[in-house]
Amino acid sequence: MSHSLYPHLLAPLDLGFTTLRNRVLMGSMHTGLEETKDWPRVAEFYAERARGGVALIVTGGMAPNAEGGVFPGAAGLYTPQDIENHRVITDAVHEAGGKIAMQILHAGRYAYSPDCVAPSPVKSPISPFPPKELDEEGIEKQIADIVTAATRAQEAGYDGVEVMGSEGYFLNQFIVTHTNKRTDRWGGSYENRIRLPIEVVRRVREAVGPEFILIYRLSMIDLIPEGSTHAEVVQLAQEVEKAGATIINTGIGWHEARVPTIATSVPRKAFAWVTKKLMGKVGIPVITSNRINMPDVAEEVLADGCADMVSMARPFLADADFVNKAAEGRADQIAPCIACNQACLDHTFSGKLTSCLVNPRACHETVLTYAPTETPKSIAIIGAGAAGLSTGIIAAERGHRVTIFDKADQIGGQLNMAKAIPGKEEFIGLVDWYARMVETAGITLRLGVAPGVEDLRGFDEVVIATGVTPRDPQIPGQDGPNVLSYVDVLLHKAPVGKRVAVIGAGGIGFDVAEFLVHEGESPTEDLTLWKTEWGVSDPARDRGGVAPEGPRPEAPARQVTLLQRKNEKPGKRLGKTTGWIHRAALKMKQVEMAAGVNYERIDEKGLHISLGEARENPTLIEADTIVLCAGQVSNRSLADELEAAGIEAHVIGGADVAAELDAKRAINQGAHLAAVL
Repeated sequence: MSHSLYPHLLAPLDLGFTTLRNRVLMGSMHTGLEETKDWPRVAEFYAERARGGVALIVTGGMAPNAEGGVFPGAAGLYTPQDIENHRVITDAVHEAGGKIAMQILHAGRYAYSPDCVAPSPVKSPISPFPPKELDEEGIEKQIADIVTAATRAQEAGYDGVEVMGSEGYFLNQFIVTHTNKRTDRWGGSYENRIRLPIEVVRRVREAVGPEFILIYRLSMIDLIPEGSTHAEVVQLAQEVEKAGATIINTGIGWHEARVPTIATSVPRKAFAWVTKKLMGKVGIPVITSNRINMPDVAEEVLADGCADMVSMARPFLADADFVNKAAEGRADQIAPCIACNQACLDHTFSGKLTSCLVNPRACHETVLTYAPTETPKSIAIIGAGAAGLSTGIIAAERGHRVTIFDKADQIGGQLNMAKAIPGKEEFIGLVDWYARMVETAGITLRLGVAPGVEDLRGFDEVVIATGVTPRDPQIPGQDGPNVLSYVDVLLHKAPVGKRVAVIGAGGIGFDVAEFLVHEGESPTEDLTLWKTEWGVSDPARDRGGVAPEGPRPEAPARQVTLLQRKNEKPGKRLGKTTGWIHRAALKMKQVEMAAGVNYERIDEKGLHISLGEARENPTLIEADTIVLCAGQVSNRSLADELEAAGIEAHVIGGADVAAELDAKRAINQGAHLAAVL
C-alpha cells in the first residue's frame, strides 16, 4: 500500500501487542443487520469493508443485557449460540485481512423500554420511559454484564471491544449532574461520578488480559447544559488510560443535544479541534470523529495533530473500498458520503435496515449484486439525474454499452438544485463523482439532446429517467412578474425581492427558504460562523460546550413566509433525524410558517390567502416575490410515446413516482434495474 499520497492516514499504528495497518477506524453504526440473524449477510457487510482496506472495524452497539438494549430484542451475545454466530463475522473479517472490535452499548435511560435503568430516575426528552434508579446491587449487575459481554466478544474471535461511554448513553449518564443526582459513592463529586466508567474499563481489562484492544468512547463535548468541562474530560481520559484502555475514541454530543453533529449542514471535521485539545494529555492513541468523509480531510486532521487516528462510519456505507481507492490514487472515484441521513440514521430510527443513498448495496451485499453480464446490450438512458446516472454507471460496469441523453447541458438533474442550498454543499461532490464515474465507465454522454421515438429504436433497452416537472398550483395571478418557480430561484435564473412568500412547505419549500435567508458565506463552509449560529463554545470555557448566550445566527437576508395547504405542522414529513435541524434553522432565521392555507390570488401587493375549509380570515401576505414549490408531477411524455410506438421502456425515478425529490428512491431503483438488465 502506497503511503506517499496520504502519509499520515496510511501509516501503520503500533499498539504494542498488535499493529493496525493504517490510521482508519470504521466507526460503529447500528445497521439492524445483526437483528436479521442472517449471519453470512452480516459477515459479508463487514468483510467487504475489511477487503476495502480499513484497519479496524467497530460493530454496531451490542447490548450487555436486556435492560441495556437500545430497543427490546436488540442484538447482544447472550448464549453460546450467539458466540458461534458472531464467530462467522470475525472469521470473515480476519480472512479479509482486517481486525474487528465489538461495541458494548448500554443505553441507560435511552433504552426504548419500560425496563430501562439509569443513575437517577430522570426521564430522557427523547424517550417515553422514565428509568428506574439503580441501587448498589443493580450497578454491580451492570458492570458484571458489561465484563461478560467483553469476554464473550473475545471468545467469539473479536480483536477487541469498544466500551460506549459517550453520546449520552449509560456510562455518560453517570458522569454529569444533568442525569446523575445521586449522593452515594456513584454520585456527587466528579471523582464519584466517573467511578463507574473507570471501574468498567478496569474490570474489562482484568477479564480479557493485556493483549486485547480496549477502546473507550469518551464524550469530548456533551453539547448539553450541565455537561462536562474540558478539564473533567482530560481527567477522565487519564483515569481511563490508567484503568487499561488501549485507545480513546471520540464521541460528540448527546443524542438529545439541540446541536446537529453529523448532518450534512455540519462543516467537515467540525469537531476535530475538540479532540486536539486532548492530544498530549494521554499516552495512548486518540481517535477523532464526525464529518470526516474524504481522504484529504482525514489526512489534514492527522497532519494537523488533531488525533492519532480517524473514525469514519457512514463513508464506509457509501464506499467499502474507501481506503484502497485512496491508497491507489483514485480518491476521485470514492463514492462520497453526503451525510444526508436518509437511508442510514432515518432507517435505523424507523426500525428499517440501514443502507445508503449513494450506495444501495450497503447492508445488502449478498442480495444486490452487480455480476458481469454474459449478454452485453446497447442501453439508452434518457435523463442524467440521480436515477439515470445510477442505472448507467452500474450497467456499464457490468459490461453493457450505455448512452445517456439529457436535454440539459450538464449532468445531475435535480441534484444541481440541491447543491445550491446552503448546508447541502456535499451534493457538489456527489455530482462531481457521478461525472468522474461516467467517464471511467466509458459511457457515451449526449448532453443538450432530447431524443425522440425514432432515435431510440436501435437500442436493446430503453430507460426513461426524465424526472419531474413542477406542479401547477393554478392560483389566479400566478402568471404575474412577481411569481417564480423554485427552479428559477435555485438555478440563479431570476432575482428575488426582500419579502418572499414560499408556496409549499415540503422538502423543496424548506430548501428554498434556507436558500433565501442566507447570503454570503454558508455556515457549513465556515466553522466559526457555524459554531456561533448553533451556540457551540469551547468546553474549556463553558460547561458542555454550550454557549450561555445560546445560538446567534446572522440576520436573515430576506423576510420569508413559508405556507402550505395541508393542515399539519410544516416540515412534519422531513427526514426523521434531520427534520428538526431544518425547522430549527428556519426558526432561527425568523421564517414565518402557516398551514391549512387556501391560496386565493396573487397581485402586485403579494399573496392573498384564507384559512381552512370555510375560507376564513382573508389575509394579504405582502411580498415582492412569490415562489412556487407546490410539488411535482412525473415527466413521462416520452414513455407514453414509446409505449404507443410499441417500444417497451423501463420507467424509473421521478418519471415513475414524483414524490418530493427522492434521490434515495431514484438511485435505489436505478441500481436494482441495472443489476438485472
